Amino acid sequence: MPHLTIDHSSRLAGVFDTGAFVKELHPLVVEESGTAGVCKTLVRAAETYVGDVFSGEAGFVHVEVGLMPGRPEEQRARLSERVLALLDRHLRADGVREVALSVEVRELAGSYRLSSVR
Repeated sequence: MPHLTIDHSSRLAGVFDTGAFVKELHPLVVEESGTAGVCKTLVRAAETYVGDVFSGEAGFVHVEVGLMPGRPEEQRARLSERVLALLDRHLRADGVREVALSVEVRELAGSYRLSSVR
């Protein structure tokens, strides 16, 4: 924990350097959330729609950060702002323009469990 999911428009594949973004994202999340855990991240390219029409032109990136419960709303909001700024900086550095960006920092449900297969 934390769990991070980065969904982005498939048109950004090969343009948005997700590896470089994740390399900076992990320490930011650990620092801001105060966790002692290790970030686990899933990156997914997806089709993008504007309204109900497919648009290969539309750009969209959404980052979701799942944390164990107990952090104040202000702390989660601050983390959202910092992730959004980092995302904006990376996309601009990669030459990407006109992309909708969003971040949600949420609490994991009480039913959350973690296991690893060995």
